[in-house]
Amino acid sequence: MESDFIIAIGSALWLGILTSISPCPLATNIAAVSYIGKNIKGANKTIWSGIFYSLGRVLAYVILAALILWSFFSIPELGRFFQKYMNLIIGPGLIIVGLFLLNVFKVNFSLSGNLSEKMQGKLANSGYFGATALGFIFALTFCPVSAGLYFGSLIPMSMSFNSIFIIPTVYGLGTALPVLIFALMLAFSANKIAKAFDNVNKFQNWAIKITGWVFIAVGLYFVWRHIISPML
Repeated sequence: MESDFIIAIGSALWLGILTSISPCPLATNIAAVSYIGKNIKGANKTIWSGIFYSLGRVLAYVILAALILWSFFSIPELGRFFQKYMNLIIGPGLIIVGLFLLNVFKVNFSLSGNLSEKMQGKLANSGYFGATALGFIFALTFCPVSAGLYFGSLIPMSMSFNSIFIIPTVYGLGTALPVLIFALMLAFSANKIAKAFDNVNKFQNWAIKITGWVFIAVGLYFVWRHIISPML
């Protein structure tokens, strides 16, 4: 069980990184860090702003996961249902998320509130608190890939391990790593941002496809082991 939890921790970290470098969050993160950095003088302050922006993202993912998981665990019937049928649900769920990542299903949506440019500017000029608030708000801007990874993979995984804080926190830290790298680049060599963006874009295309196939393979294994095999 301990080794399974370690694997889950590693998976959560990878899902977080993948979420952060998927097209929609990647563009948002770079724009936000650049916008904050533009209003701040000094490399150290730019880096600290990136850290606080990342902290806001971590807080958003952890709080949202905690609310969802507490809601499930506080209703005994739901808890018993998922304890009994979680392995049956995970297989098909992973296959669906994998197909999403491979772009078999194309859904255009964004789960976000409208944040005006004026409000963004106000937060960007509000120091570290503003950077944290921007990170928190932008983390809740879910696109199809990030929503699939968060709601379709992270939440079920957290549920299966009864992990309200640890797995979501590791996921949040995973989303923070690319942001911190971009903040460092912005602080010391802003002209490298565009090149880094292109390189990350190429990497995320392959990473998302490989992860999609892995999800499908693991999903098929769960379907075979927990659904088909018991029927034979």
